[in-house]
Amino acid sequence: MAAIGLNGVKVGATSSQAYLEGKAVKETRALMAELCRHFYTLGWVTGTGGSITMKVHDDSIPKPQQLILMSPSGVQKERMEAEDMYVLSISGSILSAPSPKPYPHKPPKCTDCDPLFRKAYEMRDAGAVFHSHGIESCLVTMINPLSKEFRITHMEMIKGIKGHGYYDELVVPIIENTAYEYQLTESFAKAIEDYPKATAVLVRNHGIFVWGDSWISAKTQSECYHYLFDAALKLHQMGLDWSTPNHGPIQSARRGLSIAGESNVSVKASKSNGEIDPFPRCIVLDIEGTTTPISFVSEVLFPYARDNVGKHLSLTYDTPDTKADIELLRSQVQSDLEQGIAGAVPIPPDDAGKEEVIAGIVANVDAMIKADRKITALKELQGHIWKTGYDNNELEGIVFDDVPEALEKWHALGVKVYIYSSGSRLAQRLIFGKTNHGDLRKYLSGFFDTTVGNKRETRSYVEISESLGVDKPSDILFLTDVYQEASAAKAAGLEVIISIRPGNGPLPDNHGFKTIKSFSEI
Repeated sequence: MAAIGLNGVKVGATSSQAYLEGKAVKETRALMAELCRHFYTLGWVTGTGGSITMKVHDDSIPKPQQLILMSPSGVQKERMEAEDMYVLSISGSILSAPSPKPYPHKPPKCTDCDPLFRKAYEMRDAGAVFHSHGIESCLVTMINPLSKEFRITHMEMIKGIKGHGYYDELVVPIIENTAYEYQLTESFAKAIEDYPKATAVLVRNHGIFVWGDSWISAKTQSECYHYLFDAALKLHQMGLDWSTPNHGPIQSARRGLSIAGESNVSVKASKSNGEIDPFPRCIVLDIEGTTTPISFVSEVLFPYARDNVGKHLSLTYDTPDTKADIELLRSQVQSDLEQGIAGAVPIPPDDAGKEEVIAGIVANVDAMIKADRKITALKELQGHIWKTGYDNNELEGIVFDDVPEALEKWHALGVKVYIYSSGSRLAQRLIFGKTNHGDLRKYLSGFFDTTVGNKRETRSYVEISESLGVDKPSDILFLTDVYQEASAAKAAGLEVIISIRPGNGPLPDNHGFKTIKSFSEI
């Protein structure tokens, strides 16, 4: 008798003959055959190349226990039928294999990508994985044979990649090809581990593996990746740089550096005495007290958020963003209550009514703001409240007068500039998208917030260094007004300068850092 597993599902029930011949498996088989024919028309699986896999979705079975279907190897994908698919258990044993076909068909064999597909299932809880030999995914890895990453930013289709927005920099790891696909397994797994945000891995001179929570997610992202690769190739042919916000001419943006931005040579800047100093590959900027007066945050943004919490929640209560904000706050408040954090009060359940829920949130948010807590739940809600303020022209971001000129200069030198702030990425984009000097986002390559870690912890800056893909952490210059942040960044190997601005707090004596009063001094 089968043992009872999660949700009351009988372990081993999915391997029964009745289940293998049931509706869920049949529909998945047919869908895979249909997708293979479609991918053939796109040029992704020509010449029997490429392969796909997906789990048999069944609401009664937990995802980790669902059966896995894989396409066969060496078969013309546009001619595949539903019965050509392999059915595997979660342990990898073959439960159903296609019957041999007469000459000239080859004997059936499961895809050589099997071990790579399994890594995506194991390490990313994927619902489907597609392997494409699309020419765009092959050529884009050849532009710079030394590059270990493909990077692109400020393209609309980036929004189709999970966890990314228009202003984000999309980074796809590149691994080296091997004679046989199964030999890629180790480097493929290493890339997945090293790039936790990635939903794809490129294989040089070969193609791409893309995974998603479902076949729809994997298909959508695959289409977006191929579009972005094609765009990068066309921009390259036009002499334009796809990895910078304004996609300007490669040579003027790079000043002779390699077009993929992987040269070990730093950008050079001239001193007044004619000597040449190496310039950083990347600059990471704090906001409050560095690009923007502390007073703007403390006297404008925080009061606006505090005064409009109830109004915002009431007007947007049923929207997906607000529902997500409420759940995030509930989780945070529950943790606060367990830890005895002052000011935390229970948030009533949804069935208590809209007004009661909002009242509970307002009380907690007020206490969080007064305590100046740097927590994601608060920052996400504040970002959404501020967005309403910017949209209604009730808010305008403030930056110091020297900031726009410096951003433009760095951009012209090909230096990539990023923001790292305790405010949410949405809040960061809002500040720089509508400032007293106009929209400055075209000069920014990306945004980091506390989801990478606390700004006073060294590990956070290690994460940023790994994300930016520099040869060494010292290729990054970090600017902040906070001594503890400067110390954490320095411990991670970054170059650090402390910003001295009106209203900033005092620094310790003999702090040991270079200081500036204006970005023009850099």
